[in-house]
Amino acid sequence: MSTTPTVLAAELAQAWADIQRHHPELPDLAAPESLIGESSSACGHELSFERLLHEAVHGIAAARGIRDTSRAGRYHNRRFLAIAEELGLDHPEEPHPSSGFSLVTLNPEAKRRYRPTIERLQRALKAHSAATAGDTARSFRGPAARHGSSGGGVRVKAVCDCGRNVRVVPSVLAQAPIMCGGCGKPFRIPEVVGAGVG
Repeated sequence: MSTTPTVLAAELAQAWADIQRHHPELPDLAAPESLIGESSSACGHELSFERLLHEAVHGIAAARGIRDTSRAGRYHNRRFLAIAEELGLDHPEEPHPSSGFSLVTLNPEAKRRYRPTIERLQRALKAHSAATAGDTARSFRGPAARHGSSGGGVRVKAVCDCGRNVRVVPSVLAQAPIMCGGCGKPFRIPEVVGAGVG
């Protein structure tokens, strides 16, 4: 297996740390690997610094105890929007009917502030894309890829030995281990007992 996902995860963690320098209340990114290979229809775009900053808005909302979405996380409300503005994200005047204010973009000041971070992450993403481009012909990507959906696939519960769990798309977990920040062991998808076909 290529070390590219590990390298990209390290770059994502570094970019997150760069955001934390400007916004110290932002919690640590527990599993940067979980962002690799997964797009988000609610966020509206593929993995990029802009997407990472969008995720940081959710992190700050969680740290503040603010409910920034509804409709199972798809609709981004005005509380999301207020924090997005703090982090340097612009937004459309009117909310999207199904996703609210999720389609945010970097404002010019944020582009200047994070320019070195953006350039470093773009290089890592480009290298990751080049390294993984060769496996598309023989790799099964699931229904989301076949039908052009950007939803990233169905998330399942992955657990670690200390009892913590995360929701993850199985194909993301298959790319590289996601390590628990509590015990340091990898998350795994438990075997389903008694699931007979009938």
